[in-house]
Amino acid sequence: MKNTTVNWLFAVYMLQIAGLAQAREAVYRDLARDPSAGLDYVRVVSPRNELIERFRQAPVYTLADVAATPMKARGAPGILLFDADGDGDVDLYVTNGPGADNSLFMNELADRGVISFVDRGAESGLGATDHDSSGVCAGDIDNDGDTDVLVLGGCDTLRLYRNDGGGRFTDITPGSGMDRGVACSASCSMGDVNGDGLLDVVVANTYTSWDNQLALLVEPFALNRHNELFVNLGGGRFEERGEAAGLHALTGLEGAPDGQPTLTWAIALVDIDRDGDVDIVQADDQSAIPPASRGGFDRGVIRVLKNDGAGNFTDRTREAGLDKVGTWMGLAFGDFDCNGTLDLFATNFGDYAGQLLPTPAGLGELSSRWFLQRRDGRFDDPGVGRDRASAYGWGVSAIDYDNDGDTDIVYHGGSNIGPFVDSSNPGVILDNSDCSGEMEFRPEAGSGTDHSARNVQGVATADLDDNGYPDIVSVSNFTLPETALRNSYPVSYGSPFDGATYTWLFDPVGPGEFVFNGTRLRDGDLSVELHTGGEHGWVKVRLSGTVGLLDGAHSNRDGIGAVVGFTPRHGQTQQYPVLAGSSYASQNDLELIFGLGKARSGEIEILWPGGVVNRLYHVSAGERVVFPEIPCSIYSSMRPHAYRNCVAHALHDLLHEGVLTGAQAFRFYGSALRAFREERYGRRGRLHASGRGRHGAL
Repeated sequence: MKNTTVNWLFAVYMLQIAGLAQAREAVYRDLARDPSAGLDYVRVVSPRNELIERFRQAPVYTLADVAATPMKARGAPGILLFDADGDGDVDLYVTNGPGADNSLFMNELADRGVISFVDRGAESGLGATDHDSSGVCAGDIDNDGDTDVLVLGGCDTLRLYRNDGGGRFTDITPGSGMDRGVACSASCSMGDVNGDGLLDVVVANTYTSWDNQLALLVEPFALNRHNELFVNLGGGRFEERGEAAGLHALTGLEGAPDGQPTLTWAIALVDIDRDGDVDIVQADDQSAIPPASRGGFDRGVIRVLKNDGAGNFTDRTREAGLDKVGTWMGLAFGDFDCNGTLDLFATNFGDYAGQLLPTPAGLGELSSRWFLQRRDGRFDDPGVGRDRASAYGWGVSAIDYDNDGDTDIVYHGGSNIGPFVDSSNPGVILDNSDCSGEMEFRPEAGSGTDHSARNVQGVATADLDDNGYPDIVSVSNFTLPETALRNSYPVSYGSPFDGATYTWLFDPVGPGEFVFNGTRLRDGDLSVELHTGGEHGWVKVRLSGTVGLLDGAHSNRDGIGAVVGFTPRHGQTQQYPVLAGSSYASQNDLELIFGLGKARSGEIEILWPGGVVNRLYHVSAGERVVFPEIPCSIYSSMRPHAYRNCVAHALHDLLHEGVLTGAQAFRFYGSALRAFREERYGRRGRLHASGRGRHGAL
């Protein structure tokens, strides 16, 4: 009777998916399914995939063998969305395994007026054919006006590439200080940790070898490797200072010795407390290690390391209220409840896959979910609301998918866990409800493609077709064959994810014993889901830092590390940090998209690295604003005439440098003076709910 009920629920779920397909096609369409789009990508396997064959040939596969099974055997690809050749549209870089070039799909929108792609991975210099590439992040490390690229290896070396312009790159790893040998690295992020105007890099490391899963299942600390901080010395040279900067001094968790290395899948340099410098937020994995509540150690939490402004970090995880144990794997940031603070979303193992673990988790323990930051800096954990349960999660992005004026979430995920593959995530879009911070799964808000068979981990977002709405790019480590046997998880939570599936690769034949059933996984693939547009307005913002151009400027050329807010007329303020890497192994485009809903205009406010705040009024729907750093804060204690002179001199120099036109300089000048008057004589402080900080911005 139980099996009949489960099968019936599964059938209902599949009918719902099929019935919604037509409606979903009206929101997104998958360009990668069009052969003429030029998005021909196949993720080749990593060398460790050969180790699995011995388990397939063995008469019995046991639970003890799981620990000896390779991790991410078919690779761990990541995605970078950026303008590689400076032509004004967004290109797409996807990493691959040894023997295949990493793909640099150059967008032809600017040249042809129609979106299509040509793969220039090999000829660009970013091919890395001999490399088992994994995560990727990018930023202008030398402030010369173009974007440089760092490629990680899933148990391989780092590769640092200088952008030479025109879509050409040179490997400058030798002698850079990043030629540190092999490590199993997952994700990276760039930001200026010490305020010198140069982008530094943090690298999320996991454990010593993905040839096995001992660090996930047996050994809590000894096999793990500390995360790294590469400080930019200029001239393409870096120095690793992770230990000296406090990245090794992890403290304050139940049962865990201080200073032990954790296992980190995602990492972000983000100004989480909005004080003008970037902090470190990292997603650490508990896996099957028992937590302190069950007699073990807490290691898998969302760690927050606060920056003192000089690049020294202190673990403030417990004080932030983020010491929540989970298998955390991806990170995204935005102000979900519009209260003026940055919130975060973290992906997790999900409530369904957790039921097939040797010790099943309780509902909510392993949910992918959002955390809302109060004005005192602590985070609340509201759970997953009306959805009641969540799917498995890896890559994640915070976007306003419908441009209605609040921040939504998209996340994908799936994993090969010992003898089975989790397929619980069809491609999840969570819709925010009027800045309430309460989100709900919207299956109709996808492309009509059920991504369950795609084991997706890397996810990134950008407006690839320039229609003002965010598009979604995802890459899978592998895909399931269409003929694979699917089973429904034996749980029902009253959730829209009930009926989620998994697939046995090794069939159970006895307690803790399995036999290979012949199911072989296929190579991973790419999905590029383009938003078909809608009735809501939008504004795009790209930052231009002016360190080296203007006296008193602090921000790197891309404005990475800034926090950008947009307030529609009569609406609530959205805000996003400018991040060079978060999600999992991936990076969104640095241009931010703000939805206006029905409003026709609004205002932009920037909190720059270093603490300066600028504001621009009367920004109209459909505008693309390139916002330069003006090193004269609207919260300055300067006298009015001194402030006017500061702004005038800065804009004069930007006009002379060709950064602004005369009309643009006049516009920024008028907005700067108005904002200064308002804050001096009638302060509103939209982005600054948490108080005044060391630079006078907060």
